[in-house]
Amino acid sequence: MAESRPLRRLGFLTIGLFDPDDPAAGHEETLRIIELGEELGFDSAWLRHRHLQFGISSPIAVMAAATQRTRRIELGTAVTPLGLENPFRLAEDLATVDVLSAAHSDRGVGRINPGVSVGPPMNYERFKDHLYPDTADLEDFSYARVERLLHNLAGEPVSDFEGQVGIETFSRRIEPHSPGLVDRVWYGGGSLRSVEWAARRGVNLLTSSVITAESEETDFATIQAGQIELFRSLHPLGQDARVSQGLVVIPTDSATPEQARRYEEYAAARLPRTREPQGPRRMMFAPDLVGTSEQLAEQLTAHAGFQLVDEVAFALPFTFAHADYVQILTDMATRLGPLLGWSPAA
Repeated sequence: MAESRPLRRLGFLTIGLFDPDDPAAGHEETLRIIELGEELGFDSAWLRHRHLQFGISSPIAVMAAATQRTRRIELGTAVTPLGLENPFRLAEDLATVDVLSAAHSDRGVGRINPGVSVGPPMNYERFKDHLYPDTADLEDFSYARVERLLHNLAGEPVSDFEGQVGIETFSRRIEPHSPGLVDRVWYGGGSLRSVEWAARRGVNLLTSSVITAESEETDFATIQAGQIELFRSLHPLGQDARVSQGLVVIPTDSATPEQARRYEEYAAARLPRTREPQGPRRMMFAPDLVGTSEQLAEQLTAHAGFQLVDEVAFALPFTFAHADYVQILTDMATRLGPLLGWSPAA
């Protein structure tokens, strides 16, 4: 068994659930969770991207608000499905929020980490005529969409004109330009093809609790470790290439008996799907980890995928209450993180 790397960066991921009859309250709770993350010393907070659901549909807007209520914690998306985005407009929004995050930062640098993926959007056939009324069947959902976003964030030309038109001044590149933002782009990959593409393109890799089994191997941790090793073997930075893991991890140290019972029931209900590949794409799901920080640290350090990373974005369960998230994050930062070698940010 390989020896785990000391955990260098601790982050968390939230879906930002809200009541459709009172969406403001849920969004405010998400912002309070991000503020708590900063107070606890977390390095990053990540937002899931959900469309036509009761979770965050506009993480960039939420990140913009969060930049004005925090000064240190980094903010990311995990992930934004680019099939629903225009890479031109997305680059403008990301760069705008990144410069706002830098202006409201103790270090004066951007804090945004765009995580993206490609492919046809989920349930695309049900709403494509509203998304792309004239081009729905012509849209390109390949990696080319990521290439366009990277081109735009890098400040490469998107227009053949710059200069004055009357009293207005025009630029060739996306404005504002935020130097360094393109280096903080992550790709959410779970297949060998996506991992290889991300490595050769030189972006960072987000690997989660869902991957693809493409051989006879059905042990999640072994498959994930193989994907991470492939990524670093092909990436220009080699072993220094950044990989973040996103398992569901629920510490119970300070949980009430009722909370601990609900957490165990949640994990047990999701356990059957982890026993074998699911569906024609052979999707593999990692078991949710529930227990004391000592138990979780033992499980994680024995996990072949975790052994290869030094940064994580542990996923918060979708359906818990705000008080549950406060307890889970507090135990993560004060008990589990230190057992894994992590130190909270000052």
